[in-house]
Amino acid sequence: MGAITIKDIAKMCGVGVSTVSRAMNNHPDINPETKQMIMEAIARRGYIPNNSARNLKRSESDTIAVLVKGIDNPFFQGMFKVFEQQVQKTKYSFIIHRVEEREDEIAVAQALELEKRLKGIIFLGGCFGDAGERMRRMDIPFVLCTVGVPDGVDKSIYSAISVDDCKESYRLVRYLCSLGHRRIAIICGKDDDESIGKLRYEGYVQALEEQGIEVLPELVRYMKPELPEYSPENGYAVAKEMLEEGLDFTALYVVSDNTAFGACKAILEAGKRIPEDYSVAAFDGMKMSRYYHPSLTTMSQPCEEMAAESIRLLIDLIEGRKKNQQKIFPAKLVEGESVRRL
Repeated sequence: MGAITIKDIAKMCGVGVSTVSRAMNNHPDINPETKQMIMEAIARRGYIPNNSARNLKRSESDTIAVLVKGIDNPFFQGMFKVFEQQVQKTKYSFIIHRVEEREDEIAVAQALELEKRLKGIIFLGGCFGDAGERMRRMDIPFVLCTVGVPDGVDKSIYSAISVDDCKESYRLVRYLCSLGHRRIAIICGKDDDESIGKLRYEGYVQALEEQGIEVLPELVRYMKPELPEYSPENGYAVAKEMLEEGLDFTALYVVSDNTAFGACKAILEAGKRIPEDYSVAAFDGMKMSRYYHPSLTTMSQPCEEMAAESIRLLIDLIEGRKKNQQKIFPAKLVEGESVRRL
């Protein structure tokens, strides 16, 4: 059987050749579901575009890709410069590739690896809760950075740089409890989130149960599926809904700083005060949280150190100096002005 062509991929997916081309070139004018179907077909059949095949004959690539899901999230912005600085110290080059919210990041990675002949990949953000078998099919080294992976996934098949999202979330909620808060509401990730959102929710539950506080379903809210995840818009919409319902809570824990900014706006627009009426705490430690008014109490991740370690680990994996491993960084509780003692 001859090499797979772009026409073969188009026929398999029931679309035109131009649609396949737009999917491969990350063109915005394509339905996300169609794009994901095409990228999965490309990865499954091992299709290499003609220009990439020609490049492959000339030489091997020394390129590392950073695949970013949630590229608009300011939390990631400071990490890009660190990636670039670390890669410049090596023989490798790197590219940043955006993964749309509804795309499967592993399917995108597999197609990109074939097209660009990548040496390694860093996944920045994304959801890998049920991705064990798909991760096994990755043909090149990769590192998950700031991605929460449940304990049930075989640790031998991936490398990861992260904080312990469950443990650090537990610490933050325990801190709120120590200040006298018992009715603590939470804005989690989306309700199908099997990654960071779920792990941070589990930490919330553990902290409340340890204190003998009932986990009330009405105080557990999920981000809106129709809005970008971990965005201020989502936090604003969810918090506004909670306030309009007249929910009784004294503290609000939002699992992302960026989402918390929107939640705070909804509280202030409702004529309420932070922290006098509602305490607000979040997670990530974005620089903006220091300058927000009131400054945000947050569990801060050492994002620049994590970015640098991700590059070092990936290169060690590429060059065979290390096997897959997971490195956990400690987070730091930063006490801002958004939380008060009852």
